[in-house]
Amino acid sequence: MKKTKIICSIGPKSNTPDVMEQMVLAGMNVARINFSHATLEERQQALDSVHEVRKRTGLSVAILWDTKGPEFRCGVMENDGIDLEDYRVREEEINEAAAQADPKFVESMRQAKANIEYFHNAQKQHGYLLEKAKGIYLGQRVLPLDSVGIYVPGGRAQYPSSVLMNAIPARIAGVKRIVMITPPSKMGTLHPNIAAAAKLAGVTEIYKVGGAQGIAALAYGTETIAKVDKIVGPGNIFVAAAKKLVYGKVDIDMIAGPSEILVIADADANPAYVAADLLSQAEHDPMASAILVTTSSKLLENVNKELAKQTAVLPKREIVEQSLKNYGTAICCASLSACVEIANAIAPEHLELMVKQPMQLLHEVRHAGSVFLGYYTCESVGDYYGGTNHVLPTSGTARFSSALGVDSFIKKSSYLQYSEEAIQAYGDNIICMAQQEDLDAHANAVKVRLKK
Repeated sequence: MKKTKIICSIGPKSNTPDVMEQMVLAGMNVARINFSHATLEERQQALDSVHEVRKRTGLSVAILWDTKGPEFRCGVMENDGIDLEDYRVREEEINEAAAQADPKFVESMRQAKANIEYFHNAQKQHGYLLEKAKGIYLGQRVLPLDSVGIYVPGGRAQYPSSVLMNAIPARIAGVKRIVMITPPSKMGTLHPNIAAAAKLAGVTEIYKVGGAQGIAALAYGTETIAKVDKIVGPGNIFVAAAKKLVYGKVDIDMIAGPSEILVIADADANPAYVAADLLSQAEHDPMASAILVTTSSKLLENVNKELAKQTAVLPKREIVEQSLKNYGTAICCASLSACVEIANAIAPEHLELMVKQPMQLLHEVRHAGSVFLGYYTCESVGDYYGGTNHVLPTSGTARFSSALGVDSFIKKSSYLQYSEEAIQAYGDNIICMAQQEDLDAHANAVKVRLKK
């Protein structure tokens, strides 16, 4: 790897794949694009040229985005941005937007909602009361959070499935105020699919706000948006960073990293199925990881053929190719148990057991965000329809954390009652322990209640 970077500014004369290819072959490994000048179309052309040269040469070419900072990030430009009279989305607007959604899509979401509710209703917890002798009572209450904020990405991407996965468990937990923020379209409107999902999931408030500033609004409150107790939902790197910064002021779900899938496959697995499932995660991000662990070298060979075949026709081919090149891995093991040990060490977000007897192998799995069993349970089933939650721990955090669920939206509070008889019986023990810690006031709180 070159430690020295050769940076070249891309101007009008060099803003073509042919010229840029010559520059790369001559040693350029960083293309500087000045975002303080030129048109949006020219900037896009430069980005497209870099991508094309990467494909032609197979070489890594970084992009340096050069901006003057405040002039670009904060300046108010003529005819730039969206002027909203009201950030809150009124019920009439929600209904109007939702009515524009494809009826078939809405029906699919309705069925998915039922499956998500079915699974998450089983997660509900109840408090308990214990009684001991001498009038001692101990108990625990399970209480929902008062309010939750859900971040939903907007712009070119829209993820109505994330609305269902985040809002439904919160509603089942008993959260009364479920607030959704999402960037509006360039026309200042709410995407029909997002509106339809919000209605189905039971969202109580919607605001046309996005980015790190939206996270800040949920955490600290504004004149328009009352603060919440917890923030959940996916976003870009700036949203993730903002969630990390406000943690402690509010709770958050997790800091999600790039998506991951690990497929354990036996010799009888269909290579086309395996390849398709690996690609389903690789298309998310150039940094997404797709890992195959198998007992069959023949299967591995056939999967590689399928990967090349299926990748060639994917719209996000370039992203997939980068993901597989940099983070794709294949491992051949002597046994399925050895395959599982590797999976446990990696603790993947998504784990597929594409084997004949998946339930038997499941007992050996200790660390995984969600497990998908058998030849026909592709990860997409869990992402959209099956009912299990698709908000999962990444980057190995499945070793100690869990998928989003009803538990994510509750808190537990204990309570305790000692009668006069009980404090008389056990007071000396409490006094002894307090004095050993040199906390005399603690001891005295018991002493004043004892009848000596």
